[in-house]
Amino acid sequence: MKQLTVLAASSASSYSGIILILVMIVAMYFLMIRPQRKQQQKHQDTLSKLQKGDHVVTIGRLHGVVDEINNEAKTVTIDCDGIFLVFDLNAIGSVSQRAASSEVAAEPAKAETKPADDAAADTASTETADKPADSDETTDQDADK
Repeated sequence: MKQLTVLAASSASSYSGIILILVMIVAMYFLMIRPQRKQQQKHQDTLSKLQKGDHVVTIGRLHGVVDEINNEAKTVTIDCDGIFLVFDLNAIGSVSQRAASSEVAAEPAKAETKPADDAAADTASTETADKPADSDETTDQDADK
C-alpha cells in the first residue's frame, strides 16, 4: 500500500513538472514570439505600401526620398540631397512621410492662400473705389473755394 502511495505521489510531481514546462513555453510565446511576429508583419506591410516620393529612414539612420523601387531585385534607390544610393528593401527602417500625404498637405495650403489673395484683391478694389471718392471730394472742396 505504501508503495502505491509513493508511486502516486511521484507521478503527480512528474505531471506538475511537465505542466510547469508547458506554462513556461506558452508564456514565452506570448511574451516574445508573438510580438516579434506582429512587428515583422507591420514592417512588411510598410514595405509593400512603399512608393516613389516617400520620405524614409534606413536602419543606418540615413534620411532620404524614395526614387525607385525594384521589386524583382528587392532593392530601393534613395535620393539623399542629389546622391542616389541603392539599398536592400529590408534596409528601410521606417517611413517618416508618405508621398500622398505631402500632396494632400500642399493642397490645403494652396486653398488657404487663395482666400488671402482674394482678401488682398478686395482690399485693393476697395482702395481704388475710395480714391475716386476722395478725388471727387477734393474737386468739390476746390469748387466751394
